[in-house]
Amino acid sequence: MTGRDRPLRVAIFAESYLPYLSGVTVSTEALARGLGAAGHQVLLVAPAPAGAAAPGTAGAPGPEPSYAWLPSYQGPPPVPAGYRMPLPWPSPALRTAREVAPDVVHAQSPFVSGLMARRVAQRTGAPLVFTHHTRFGDYSHYLGPLARPAAAVVGAYLREFWRGCAAIVAPGSELAAELRARVGPPPAPRVEVIPTGVDVPAIQALEPVDVRAAAGWTDDTLVVASHGRLAREKSVDVLVEAFARAARDVPRLRLLLVGGGPEEDDLRQRTAGSDLAGRVHLTGPLPRPEALAHVRGADLFAFASRTETQGLVLAEALVAGLPVVALAGPGVADSVRDGADGLIVDGADRAGALAAGLTRLAADDALRARMAAAARDGAARFDLPGRIGQVVNLYRELIAERRARHPG
Repeated sequence: MTGRDRPLRVAIFAESYLPYLSGVTVSTEALARGLGAAGHQVLLVAPAPAGAAAPGTAGAPGPEPSYAWLPSYQGPPPVPAGYRMPLPWPSPALRTAREVAPDVVHAQSPFVSGLMARRVAQRTGAPLVFTHHTRFGDYSHYLGPLARPAAAVVGAYLREFWRGCAAIVAPGSELAAELRARVGPPPAPRVEVIPTGVDVPAIQALEPVDVRAAAGWTDDTLVVASHGRLAREKSVDVLVEAFARAARDVPRLRLLLVGGGPEEDDLRQRTAGSDLAGRVHLTGPLPRPEALAHVRGADLFAFASRTETQGLVLAEALVAGLPVVALAGPGVADSVRDGADGLIVDGADRAGALAAGLTRLAADDALRARMAAAARDGAARFDLPGRIGQVVNLYRELIAERRARHPG
């Protein structure tokens, strides 16, 4: 076996992990299990689940990684229930990570676990890779009057953290362009676009869940699905307003909101109003395979969030065979092929633009069918093994570069 082909030892450091479900924890599991399926040795260093519970799985294919659990705690509000955070002090997990002698250390956060990852990388001589999962500034509304000073502090901190990385992985091309502009020219870390892959065969094999009967809808209704956390930063209010407008023009439209979150109670009240009563069904939080099965049972997918690095749910919806109507925003064009498998819309009136797109697809059965077929036919571009191959190629290039600088 040549050096180029030998299995790698990878230590992945996570700031949050399963059983809490989020785009970041889903992506982290996909990376860990995907690397294992490709024959690499993976140690996942993550906050311990509450009560020493097993982390479970979000459905990513591949073997379960080895774990080194960090002491953890439940953060105060507005941190969601079940979101465990690592305590910022030394623990046996860090010793375990050093003893593995990783070829690469891969941080999923720049904060507590990211600093731990940097320390392990420095002590073992491994390159540090960081995946930039989150647009932190888009969550500043949770900080109230502290939002502006906090943004300045976090921005300065990120620039310092980036300088200690060999490479930054951006899940979307727009984020990558922003990062390249901010990190500056070499010797700044390289920035690579590598979206999170999805398990295409598993999603396409899911038995669709048709909610029409449970929601009291007739068989001829057209179901628009949305999947994600019901939170302000996801622009769920824009989505619901857009649906209300589109439903006035296409009365058979219905909306399926898959997921839960802090805005769920307010949304239930809003959708009980006279213009939406009986037209909107909220599932609440669901296990991920069940959530994706609900998406597969819909007719089209709507997306309004502008806080994404990739918009993983867009890839999942397209793989499920749903044409997408999405507001233009970061990561959208990396997944949706405008005019082929979906519509990317924009305008000063965001709800109006999204409503117009929904109305167009809802009113044109032939267009919707063509886009659904294009979504299914193009699904292979999202497949997880290809994305893992890109990650491994990056790892090997960084290892070779480090050896060239430090021979022997």
